[in-house]
Amino acid sequence: MKRHVGWIAGTAAAVLVAVGALTYAVAEDGGSSDTPGADSADAGFARDMAVHHQQAVEMSYIVRDRTDDKEVRLLAYDIAQTQANQRGMLLGWLDLWGLPKVSAQPPMTWMGMGDMPSAGDGSLMPGMATDAQMKKLQGLSGKQAEVFYLQLMTAHHKGGIHMAKGCVDKCDVEVEKRLAQGMVDAQQSEIDLMTDLLKKRGAKPEA
Repeated sequence: MKRHVGWIAGTAAAVLVAVGALTYAVAEDGGSSDTPGADSADAGFARDMAVHHQQAVEMSYIVRDRTDDKEVRLLAYDIAQTQANQRGMLLGWLDLWGLPKVSAQPPMTWMGMGDMPSAGDGSLMPGMATDAQMKKLQGLSGKQAEVFYLQLMTAHHKGGIHMAKGCVDKCDVEVEKRLAQGMVDAQQSEIDLMTDLLKKRGAKPEA
């Protein structure tokens, strides 16, 4: 398990090292005649995933302060750092493209899901926690906080993977497609790790 967590940490570090190169590559794309439009999949993914990532960062900092478990704290730190940096990249690309960071269109419109409810529980997008769930997490500590965080983050990652796969299929900017595929791979690995951590605590991901 420690080796697995260490691999996740190494993956996060690799993502941070790649930030400059990815931003430079998109800057070149941003200066071309093929700059994405405001309603493009590239822009929609950047906007929606930035919001999706922000909640993951918030959840991770919440659990970090509510448990002393080293494995969960390290995982939460890695997720927070990786997704905060990716969020900065996504918003930075919108700036480079001269596009707004918010849209009047419903979330997931770029995936053809804007006219459908994201979830029946009041969450903003698939996988995102509701306000009630975030408040519940803030009120827990120790093993209860660990289990609830791991369950929430597993669902969050599944929603993120669904969105990232949409970008791989629909986005036009190659470097953004590569980042999206990297998200799919890394978050699936973290789901596997979180499933193991839940099993150690006598729990499992929620259906």
